[in-house]
Amino acid sequence: MKFSGLTLAALLVLSVQLVPAQTITPSPYFSFGKGLGIISPDSLYLLNIRFRMQNRAAFRTESASNLSIDQVEARVRRLRLRFDGYIYNPKFYYLIQLSFSRSDMDFDDTGFPNVIRDAMIIYSVNEHFSVGLGQTKLPGNRQRVTSSGDLQLADRSLVNSIFNIDRDFGVQLYYNNHAGKLYYVLRAAISSGEGRNITASDRGLSYTGRVELLPLGAFTNGGDYFEGDILREPKPKLSIGLTASQNNNTTRTGGQLGKFLYAPRDMNTLMADLLFKFKGWALACEWLERSANNAVTTNADGDVRFIYTGFGQNYQGSYYFANHYEIVGRYSRVAPFKQIQLLDDQTQQFTMGLNKYIRGHRVKLQGDITFEQNKWLQQTNPSSNNWQVRFQIEAGI
Repeated sequence: MKFSGLTLAALLVLSVQLVPAQTITPSPYFSFGKGLGIISPDSLYLLNIRFRMQNRAAFRTESASNLSIDQVEARVRRLRLRFDGYIYNPKFYYLIQLSFSRSDMDFDDTGFPNVIRDAMIIYSVNEHFSVGLGQTKLPGNRQRVTSSGDLQLADRSLVNSIFNIDRDFGVQLYYNNHAGKLYYVLRAAISSGEGRNITASDRGLSYTGRVELLPLGAFTNGGDYFEGDILREPKPKLSIGLTASQNNNTTRTGGQLGKFLYAPRDMNTLMADLLFKFKGWALACEWLERSANNAVTTNADGDVRFIYTGFGQNYQGSYYFANHYEIVGRYSRVAPFKQIQLLDDQTQQFTMGLNKYIRGHRVKLQGDITFEQNKWLQQTNPSSNNWQVRFQIEAGI
């Protein structure tokens, strides 16, 4: 027994020495901040994963006096998956965002599932200046460049839906700096002018420029890019923005959005906005105007498609309570210019909303009620009005 035991021990030691050592592969690092972050062991790659959804129930009445239900909305309004990070070097930043709900894919206007929202590569030259190539939001009005997940009400205003310049493919330049307490942001873009995921383009391009001035200093944690003063700014903060966009030879009713025109047109859009926050109070104002020569197009059958040329204004105020509830009021108005007043009406909306923030803008409950007035300025059709009620749950990381 003694001999056999020694022999067994010797064989075990020998077998361990003869087996080659296994290579241990380092595991990636995980972080949990704004989403799920994955960093390679050599720190050459960063992938951050986020998702969000908006589930909505809403209805509209026949009129202000007839409360019978005219339309019901029950759907996943938005469902998105986002990836961002860097490749080889933190200076090379990428952004990918995909959408999966029907309304988010712009299916009704384009006729195909428009899944890709953002696909952008950005190079940071230094802490102040960056340049990017790809598809993403143009530097338009403030409510448009604010993420739909960071809105106070269930959706953006009527003014934004008609006049915004949305997403496009092209080159964008970003510059930010400050002189004392005066912070400023400069953005410019040269893009196709046809909107996202349009493969055929024309000779006309879109040119967009935006400037933002922050005379009272920078907002807390980028608070000028989310609605409501949920951080309760301890000092007054103000941002003023101006945007100009020229879209040459566009083929769509909204430039980068809308149905396809029967003939190309040139359009110009001017935008101005203001944002103020202080101790839970927030005020946001926007003024947008679109013009185009000969905004109306027709085909051989006499069908008409046109660019909505006109003026829009939006005013939104709110107060955020310490118990994470928020009340919001909004007034929006869009009015067509004379050249299309026989084709579209003037619309006004008065909205009141109540929100409950569970985890900031990432998880929240939103409800609002809107009174809408529609008036034909040339009196070619009877005026109308209605009530709209919406309830929405926002959830994401």
